Formats: sequence, structure tokens, C-alpha cells
Amino acid sequence: MRVVITGGGGFVGQRLARALLALGGIPGAPRLTSLLLTDLQPPTQLDLSDGRVDFLSGDLTDPELLEQLFATPADIIFHLGAIPSGGSEKAFDRGLAVNLDGPRALLEAARRQGNAPRFVYTSTTAVFGGALPDVVPDEWPPTPQSSYGTAKAMSELLINEYSRRGFVDGRSLRLPTIVVRGGAPNTATSTFASSIIREPLKGERATCPVTPETAIWILSPDQAAASLIHAAALPATALGDNRIINLPGLCVTVGEMVEALAEVAGPEAASLIDWAHDPFIQRIVGSWPARFAASRALDLGFRPDESMQAIIRAHIAQPD
Repeated sequence: MRVVITGGGGFVGQRLARALLALGGIPGAPRLTSLLLTDLQPPTQLDLSDGRVDFLSGDLTDPELLEQLFATPADIIFHLGAIPSGGSEKAFDRGLAVNLDGPRALLEAARRQGNAPRFVYTSTTAVFGGALPDVVPDEWPPTPQSSYGTAKAMSELLINEYSRRGFVDGRSLRLPTIVVRGGAPNTATSTFASSIIREPLKGERATCPVTPETAIWILSPDQAAASLIHAAALPATALGDNRIINLPGLCVTVGEMVEALAEVAGPEAASLIDWAHDPFIQRIVGSWPARFAASRALDLGFRPDESMQAIIRAHIAQPD
């Protein structure tokens, strides 16, 4: 089996790649023989000497890169590559080029293969915004309040359409905010949610731009990778006409995250957080829903994390 991961140099992309290599592929599918990752920068936490692994550097808006990616047909495509929320909000044209034109170009490349590959797409809860119920049901319509969420919602519909036509076998996962990410902060509006845990655990100061009462829907990196693999293993018959899935997660306030940090790592770690309110970030993060029913995902076998404390302990055990 040949697998392609876009955004393969990123934190979640590398965590997914390591999980696939350890498992030997997708459960119930033929053995993994080729894993091709692509991103602007190469992965730093992956053994590129593994004979199954290759890396291509490039931009998904470049037709030449797409030709190289699919010189040999792929069986499964994980599309993780994107410009994060804050970056796409500040650079509208570039954000749409990567977050909307990119998925469309990738879908077209997959279509040209002629083998209807499985296409697993990382969408986001940022497709929702504005006036929302306390618990968002599966059937609630997208109402994005950001360029990032808008591009993701449009891409979800494209994947549904390409699946309906039999061009790909798609599934779009609306991921919660991933906590705790390793490495350095990125341009995601939610990057602080990892920084306020990651940096204090290293004895470094971190800044929180939102209020302690701000609630967030979160998922750990390991659970995100497991969810992506589980999605790839599901038969098309389990999904029907709607390939969009709200993943289960954990609802916590930022204050509760800091309390969990103090419980796991001590009050000294929690004291390294500086509170500096940023209205721009507060507005975007505050527009995201913080609790989902996720009934369909639970019925399909997806699972959330146990607790914030468990997420922090897992990060301490495997920070990269």
C-alpha cells in the first residue's frame, strides 16, 4: 500500500507517520510499502532512512509537485497541509490559495489516478461560529467566522462531491484544537493552548492571550493520529452520503488547563504563565464552539481523551 501525507513536516503529520510505520499501515488493509510525505520543510522527528519513507519539499499549489506526488498512484491520501487560522486571517489571498485551491488541486490529482483513493482530510471546528447551541449537534450547519473556517467548510463540500462522483473515497474530520503540540508556536490562533503547557514544562514563560473562562474543545496529538488512522480504515458503507465527521474531544476552560498543569507539574510551572489579553485572538477563539455531541463519531468508534491531566502526562512522556 502507498500512502501520501501532506503537511508531513508538521507536528501532527509526523505523529501520524510514526504511528503508521509502527502499525505497518492501516488496520485491515494491505501492508504499508511506501509512505511519501510532503511539506515546505522536512520532518525532524521521523527516521527518513526507513526504506518505506520518502519526502518531497514543495507547495501544493505547484502543479509540478502534484505530478511528482502521484507519479505512482496512491492508495490513501492524508491531507493535513494548511495555513493555520491566524495566518490565513491576516493573509487572505494566500490563505485561500493554500486552504481552498490546495485541496481542490489535490482532489483533481487523486481523481486523475482513476483508482478512487481514500482521501482523509483534516477539517476543523472553526467551520462553526456565531450564535451556537451549548452543545453543537452533528447536523448543525457550518457558519464560519474566519477565512480559515470558510475555506475548510468549502473543502468539505468538495470532498463530499468528489466522493459522490466516485473520484475519491473521502472523509473529512473536524478536529478539535490539538493540545499539546511539540516544537515552536505557529501562526494558528489557538497556538497559545499548547504554549501555556509546553513552555512552562520546559521552565520557560508563556503568554496567554485569552481569559481563563475561555472554553476550548481539545484533542491530544496521539488521539488525533489514532482518529485519522481509524477514519482511513472505515469502509465507505459506514459513512453514506455525508463524509463529514465532528470528532469527539474534551471541553476545558483555559483556567482548567492551567489548574491541570499545576496538578501534574506543580504550581511553579503554572506561575510561568503571563496573562495578556489580545482582542483579535479572543474574538476568533471565542467564536469557536467548545462542546459537541459527536454522536455519529462515537458510534463509528472514534474516542476522546480521558482528561487534561492525561494529555499533559502524555506530552511529558513524548514531547515531540
